[in-house]
Amino acid sequence: MSVLESLPVALFVFAMVFALLAVLYILIVLFSIGIRAIEKRQKAARESLLVPEPAGTAEPAEPEEIFSSGQLKLQNVDERTAAMIMAIVSDESGIPLSELCFKSIKGKV
Repeated sequence: MSVLESLPVALFVFAMVFALLAVLYILIVLFSIGIRAIEKRQKAARESLLVPEPAGTAEPAEPEEIFSSGQLKLQNVDERTAAMIMAIVSDESGIPLSELCFKSIKGKV
């Protein structure tokens, strides 16, 4: 096969390579548009779940009130044991300790 005979084959191969690259580029652009649309919908869904608090209705909390959820009464239990019980309940239930409200912890008499 001479150079003149192989030239059309080489041009055809180059054309096919560039055509496939163009198809891949178009697919990548389409996928990125689709992913952006999905992310936008997910973001809108997350924001719609948030309930805005009315402005100016709540008074600012005192620094000590931010983490306080009431009073805890310990009966026949030392503070270290009560803290361990509270940590275990929080871990097992999957609820953060700041969201739990313990009223009393009683030990054996």
